Amino acid sequence: MAIARFSLLMLLLLLTLNAKYLFNEHLISPKAADIIEKIGDELNRTTNINAYLIATNDEIKRGVSVYEYIKKYSSSLGKPYVAIVFAPNSTRLHIIASNKSLLKEIDKKKVKDYAIKIIASADKNSLQSKYDLGLVQAYSELADEIAQTKGVELKSTIKESGRWVLNLINIVVIIGSLIVIWIYFISPLIKKKG
Repeated sequence: MAIARFSLLMLLLLLTLNAKYLFNEHLISPKAADIIEKIGDELNRTTNINAYLIATNDEIKRGVSVYEYIKKYSSSLGKPYVAIVFAPNSTRLHIIASNKSLLKEIDKKKVKDYAIKIIASADKNSLQSKYDLGLVQAYSELADEIAQTKGVELKSTIKESGRWVLNLINIVVIIGSLIVIWIYFISPLIKKKG
């Protein structure tokens, strides 16, 4: 058992060491990390812009600039770059860039929504699964938006047809809300009148 744990730890360490576009403190699984690396590599090859995902267990206190926080990664960030900074212990999700003009061309709200809708959803999926799916979706959307500004279409990203999961989650939430309204409000009114 100890050998298996050690082997798994070494595998995770090797995957982390090979990561170029992901700074991960065990918040994202190796499979999701691999997808992020493929998307980041293709984006860099086709646009010369780097997209990073910084997933940290650090607590970034309110009032502390995210730009200040990521200075600890500055030697590893190739410019120009856009980065998603995800700090669940601080309930913070930010999109920042080395150049403010890069941010003007990106719909930050749309990118964040991909992550927030999945991570905050009330379902039976594990937190790990939500982090994986939400952050990969957000990162993919970010890469697509950067590529679009350069007139490039990426092949490794998750296209709109693959984003059916978000639509499904929205439908489930709406149906759940309607059921709750029926059970707690409408049904009792009908029973009182009958």
